[in-house]
Amino acid sequence: MAKTGEWTTKVLAIIKSGKTDAAIAQIKVAPSVKDLNQLKAAMIVGGLMAKHKNVEAAVNENLVLLAAPRLHRAP
Repeated sequence: MAKTGEWTTKVLAIIKSGKTDAAIAQIKVAPSVKDLNQLKAAMIVGGLMAKHKNVEAAVNENLVLLAAPRLHRAP
């Protein structure tokens, strides 16, 4: 697995602490598709996808939204 970024590490800590609403809020303002993919991979490796279906849904929804060329986030 590739090295996880700072944002990914912070969001994983939020998820592990049980604050899924805060994690979903962070996922909605994710810096990039790369960061979301790193979060998804880290959640799969850590076994968090099965425990937090609502977070998994938020990650998948936002991956689709950020993949659309007209909805990119400005740097």
